[in-house]
Amino acid sequence: MAGTYHLVTLGCPKNQVDSDKLAGTLAADGMVQVDGAADADLIVVNTCAFIEEARQESIDTVLALSDERRDGARVVVTGCMAERYGGELAEALPEVDRVAGFGVPVTLGRKPSGGDGPLPSFDLLNLPRPPSARPWAYVKVAEGCDRACGFCAIPTFRGPQRSRSEDEVLAEVDALDAREVVLVAQDLAAYGRDQGVGEKAIIPLVEAVAERVDRVRLLYLYPSELTDRLVDAICGTGVPYFDLSLQHVSPPLMRRMRRWGDGDRFLERIAAIRDREPDAALRSNFIVGYPGETEEDHDALLGFVAEARLDWCGFFAYSPEEGTYAADLDGAVAPDLVAERLRELGGLQDGITASARDALIGRTVEVLVDEPGQGRTHREAPEIDGVVSVPADLPVGTFHDVVVTGAVGPDLEALSVDDWPVDDGPVDAGPVDEGVTS
Repeated sequence: MAGTYHLVTLGCPKNQVDSDKLAGTLAADGMVQVDGAADADLIVVNTCAFIEEARQESIDTVLALSDERRDGARVVVTGCMAERYGGELAEALPEVDRVAGFGVPVTLGRKPSGGDGPLPSFDLLNLPRPPSARPWAYVKVAEGCDRACGFCAIPTFRGPQRSRSEDEVLAEVDALDAREVVLVAQDLAAYGRDQGVGEKAIIPLVEAVAERVDRVRLLYLYPSELTDRLVDAICGTGVPYFDLSLQHVSPPLMRRMRRWGDGDRFLERIAAIRDREPDAALRSNFIVGYPGETEEDHDALLGFVAEARLDWCGFFAYSPEEGTYAADLDGAVAPDLVAERLRELGGLQDGITASARDALIGRTVEVLVDEPGQGRTHREAPEIDGVVSVPADLPVGTFHDVVVTGAVGPDLEALSVDDWPVDDGPVDAGPVDEGVTS
């Protein structure tokens, strides 16, 4: 096959990994990637279906790109929406030439409906990828999930957890040639459990990746899985960044969510992490307006956010998902009340994040330069957290010590240590990010 293609990715980092593997497959078929849909022979949209807002964005994107295509160009829809709503999507979008679920080449056809048969031989999880075009890269270590959270439909279309072997993961890490690797999965800390290789196979994997790259970062950790050994392993990499999947803190609501934990246990775990590593950065996400959420539940979440003082937080309105436990629950929360609660939580967290960023002014930190004029410390995951503005002459893909000179919302401004004015006094001698400067 020859020609050009344009690939658009929506949704989470796991989708980005799938797109990278699709891109590698299309390139192996002789196709060349182009920046604009109007110049492409093949337009591929890798969709997200996690919540209603994401599904609407996926449909809007497909329709917009269909309008841009030139005569003879084909539009293919893949990803979560294609897997979850394949037949319905094909009927609802006559503009689309093909709907291709996971594991089916976008150029060959659609996966048969049903989803109960054996896994297809074309498996995105194990496809090779080209080297990373950026200094960092996501690496998916497992597909699917074995949990039954009340709000989440992902197990119904991504299937049960399927972990890759450590050798497969490490081979991909080597091929990517990135300075920072971000490990992702639906249930990252449960990696390897489905293979019977131990309750915490993620720990030796993290240690092995850390031997190959300058930074290894983990996204999406269930708090019940965050053992002392795993905390030590993460801190031992020099990137003490903890992305904890908490979702809420009120005990009654957590039970309705079919989730483990509560605010007191979460605060205890967060305090233990900070005792182990005072420079640790913490992130989480919370669902607002889950069926049955009361004012007391909301107040409990507000109190937790104020006390936990996480570096980063995302707040999302509950989205009813067909086939989930929560879809049939009573106690729907009015949309205007959900919006009010989101504003209250977001305003509180914005102040906490801004305060944490202000506290870094005058500190010497180490950044990985992602692109000209922009870098990240260990505190910022790519694409979801703030960034650090750095001198534009610092080469991309290198590490540098810089002095934080200002903060603008979630972002920082910094000068190279070599450019720090002598008249401004000594550089703060507080904790410095560990890593390799080159």
